[in-house]
Amino acid sequence: MDLVVKHFNELSTTELYEILKTRFEIFVTEQECIYQDLDDKDQDAIHVFCWNDQGRVAGCLRVFMKDAENGVVQIGRVVTLEHGKGIGGKILHKGVEVAIERFNAKKIYLEAQVYAIGYYAKEGFEVVSDEFMEDGIPHVKMEKVIREWISKVFGR
Repeated sequence: MDLVVKHFNELSTTELYEILKTRFEIFVTEQECIYQDLDDKDQDAIHVFCWNDQGRVAGCLRVFMKDAENGVVQIGRVVTLEHGKGIGGKILHKGVEVAIERFNAKKIYLEAQVYAIGYYAKEGFEVVSDEFMEDGIPHVKMEKVIREWISKVFGR
């Protein structure tokens, strides 16, 4: 599985269409969650995605600067069309790499659906909030502090 990493401005219209189609299929249709997916954050994001053999985006996420002053980068809209194939783990790992390498992240933030806490924990994210409702679905805030940055700055 080849991962594609592109800034919004580098996406072809077909790539953008398929990313949005996959997000809609999972978040709106499968999870029955009516929400405003187009939130003006995609344009400033790096998108990580892969294709399946049927020409569909099999999984995707976006990475963008949440708080430049404090080096906080956000990962969001994490979705896989095909479950149980390891796609999500590979995409998430690449998203963390993008946050560190392209945004020089000191901390990575995300809002996880509660059922997916374990998925994010495998990549080193920790729950930092109580449960809250977002678009009718229970979520928690999670963060991953970038240890490489800490050791560079503080020598630990």
